[in-house]
Amino acid sequence: MGYIKLTTEIPGPKSREVLARHERFVARALALGFPAAISRAKGALLTDVDGNQFIDLAGGVGVLNVGHSDPEVVGAAREQLERFVHTDYTVAPYALYSELAERLARLVPGGEKAAFFNAGAEAVENAIKMARAYTGRKAVISFEGGFHGRTWMALALTSKTSPYKQGFLPLAGEVYRVPYAYPYRPPVRLEDGQSFGEASAELLEKTFSNYVASDDVAALIVEPVLGEGGFVVPPNDYLPALKRKCEERGIVFIADEVQTGFGRTGKMFAVEHSGVEPDLVILAKSLAAGFPLSAVVGRAEVVDAPRVAALGGTYPGNPVALASAMAVLDKLEDGELLHRSQEIGSDIRERFSSLAERVNLIGDVRGLGSMVAVEFVRDRESKAPAKGEVGEILKLAAERGVLVLSAGVEANCIRFLAPLVITDEQLEEALDVLEGCVREVAATRETSPAGALADPT
Repeated sequence: MGYIKLTTEIPGPKSREVLARHERFVARALALGFPAAISRAKGALLTDVDGNQFIDLAGGVGVLNVGHSDPEVVGAAREQLERFVHTDYTVAPYALYSELAERLARLVPGGEKAAFFNAGAEAVENAIKMARAYTGRKAVISFEGGFHGRTWMALALTSKTSPYKQGFLPLAGEVYRVPYAYPYRPPVRLEDGQSFGEASAELLEKTFSNYVASDDVAALIVEPVLGEGGFVVPPNDYLPALKRKCEERGIVFIADEVQTGFGRTGKMFAVEHSGVEPDLVILAKSLAAGFPLSAVVGRAEVVDAPRVAALGGTYPGNPVALASAMAVLDKLEDGELLHRSQEIGSDIRERFSSLAERVNLIGDVRGLGSMVAVEFVRDRESKAPAKGEVGEILKLAAERGVLVLSAGVEANCIRFLAPLVITDEQLEEALDVLEGCVREVAATRETSPAGALADPT
């Protein structure tokens, strides 16, 4: 192994001390998915408190497209730290806020104005405020499998019940959910001459006739590629069909690019693949490479709809985070990392498509750019989700030096969010480990008397 260096068992003794302290003093709901405590990170590599080195295919859940501890980003943050850390922009403004707003408005399809917040969920909620203020309507449409955060309104928009929504009812009201265009698990049968994207978009009509009148709907919020829902890539005509329906009815079209943005799909923003210009675009995660920063960017008349002083907060648009975001955009603007995203995704899809020919656990391999997922099923005929097997694969991978995440409403997918600076050698080494874990779990499943592993959760 060239980059993975394991000097202790996983978790090592120092990590076990950290994990024990977590168990004793940290809220139980903050469940840990990785059995090691990290002390340093660089590029696509993580080092734990015991000196073990791992390859990171999770990227802080898509936050670190430009890599851990990028020198230019760290340098920009350090320079701003030495000037000032905080004033609250609306109390004592600074140039960085409007400079980044202008830069994003020129980058985002359909962008004209921007507002900054702290986290993706906060930007989601403020986008809904803008849409309601602009239309004077109340209802919002989201999608099955969609994830938009865990704060109150965002949680209502999020699809997955456990562990996110269970026990927290009632949530914010007037949210209506529509099936997503999921090619591997199609929600609709095609009629003659109809494309899958158009047929899936047509499901909106059932919602308008059966559940909520279209002239009561303020906004439709959609991920151009489902994130937490399993990296589902819809057909290219799906988003344009949804946008047309919104335009016909005066509904604000919101694209949630929190996980898809900043090169993850091989373009700066995922909506560019379909040519759609949303009314509002929600950004976060890799916008500032780990510093808390999110944004809503869109048409001026929608962004400006809330009355003066209706939006804001103490920390949104923190100057250190803004400086980091400017450095992130500097690194992305020449297109090299976008090209690298395509190369990474091609390598992952090729590896797992080949493995699928020999491992029946793999039902689907899909993705755009480096936003790739592998969906695992108990058998390909029923497509029954193989959640337990995915849990065992992730556990083995962590013990062997690779951090990777699950996805999907049933947690039966493995998703890849590697930093775009990962080298060919690092990626190949990580995929070798992961392929070995998949093969081992598949072999165990085939020889198990029950025919499948128990669900570790």
